[in-house]
Amino acid sequence: MNSFIRWFFFVALIIAAIACYSYGSSTGLFVFIVLGGIFELACWFGIFSRKSRHSKA
Repeated sequence: MNSFIRWFFFVALIIAAIACYSYGSSTGLFVFIVLGGIFELACWFGIFSRKSRHSKA
């Protein structure tokens, strides 16, 4: 995955997490706070995970 797509997904997931946190905070719906947490975890663990190393033969 090239760096532009990686940063695009990073920004999109962070914006989605912030939107869910703010909506859940203002309406009191716990579901949106949990959804924001899922988006944030997907951002940190999905985008910045270790790259698999391929062995050269």
